[in-house]
Amino acid sequence: MGTTTPPERSGTGAPPDPWDVLPHEEGPRDQRPHEHPDERLHLERAGARSAATVRLALCGDVMLGRGIDQILPHPGDPTLRESHMRDARGYVELAEAANGPIPRPVGHDWPWGEALPALTEAQPDARILNLETSITRSDRFASDKRVHYRMSPDNVGCLTAAEPDVCALANNHVLDLGRPGLEETLEVLASAGLPSAGAGRDRANAWEPAAVPLQGGGRVLVLSLGATSSGIPPAWAATRRRPGVALLADDPDANPDDDPDADAEAVLAQLARWRQPGDHVVASIHWGANWGYAVPAMQVRLAHALVDGGVDVVHGHSSHHPRPVEVHRGRPILYGCGDLINDYEGIGGRETYRSDLRVLFVIDLDRHTGALQALRMLPFQARRLRLHHASEADAAWLRDVLDRVSRPHGAGVSLAADGALALEWT
Repeated sequence: MGTTTPPERSGTGAPPDPWDVLPHEEGPRDQRPHEHPDERLHLERAGARSAATVRLALCGDVMLGRGIDQILPHPGDPTLRESHMRDARGYVELAEAANGPIPRPVGHDWPWGEALPALTEAQPDARILNLETSITRSDRFASDKRVHYRMSPDNVGCLTAAEPDVCALANNHVLDLGRPGLEETLEVLASAGLPSAGAGRDRANAWEPAAVPLQGGGRVLVLSLGATSSGIPPAWAATRRRPGVALLADDPDANPDDDPDADAEAVLAQLARWRQPGDHVVASIHWGANWGYAVPAMQVRLAHALVDGGVDVVHGHSSHHPRPVEVHRGRPILYGCGDLINDYEGIGGRETYRSDLRVLFVIDLDRHTGALQALRMLPFQARRLRLHHASEADAAWLRDVLDRVSRPHGAGVSLAADGALALEWT
């Protein structure tokens, strides 16, 4: 169970990666998006803040399966079908070899660590994450994948500990245990009162946004979308009669002849069916490569087209580390949030990206115009499969990197006195 150097991508026809290891065509069936199941509790938790501001807390990939699942109170079957690892407990051993012993079992809040009180202190109106695992007991490992993430339904308390308002599901791991695994995942989330978007029992359901109510009226609408450039097999697309994910018709990264405007038009047409006055829109997109800071021109074009069409926040994820941030026409574009929780400690290679450093994004929007007011990035470090506040030196390293890679996109990053990173733009 020694360390390995991760290849590039875990997708169809790609080498295994221990690190990652179609527009809606039907008429509307129900003009209400996925509503928040407990509106009163949600509004109370958001707390009191300026009525002129809508605050969002966003993060990238949250992977609570495999090694994470094995340290929780009710671990599932540890069997894996990876060429380099056959037992999920091996990832726990790698993490312990890197950073010391991990008690077992841990509480459901353990993986979140110091991020939970930071979330509480931020008092966001909506908490949005990309849930990059199936929650199932299924053993139907997807044959078109070489790395599979599976979390026991009995450990869903680890997800509810963070009180997410929306779990984005249009990603390259939600069907790792087949369509039965996806259907169980949807059932577990619904039973736990956790709204989701981006995957469903058919295409109409997969493309429906989730709606988070706001104090004083209005909502945050979250559309979850995936691109094959992130490793999503095309066969995972939801259809009229088949469960799956909301998959973009074109891949703006893989083929330079693809037209991102067609993707944007499809997304905006879907959005027009659901948007109401006072709503703020987040397009949560799983796209692009695991590594690297360069943003493909076609990806920029798609993000700009979405903003031009009325999207308030582009919430990009798939990369294992944070990528550039841009502000286009007063709206933030996160090209890659990086992972927040995973079991990757101790896997060798790619150390220059410092993927042990994680970021929680806190975004303030003007309630009336949707324009960006402030964007703060809270830095953490993963150790012993738990999030800790990043050291001053690590926060400064992140600042330097994100400032350097965001400058070509017209934004900069500074380090605040409290250790948070602050976005600067003109």
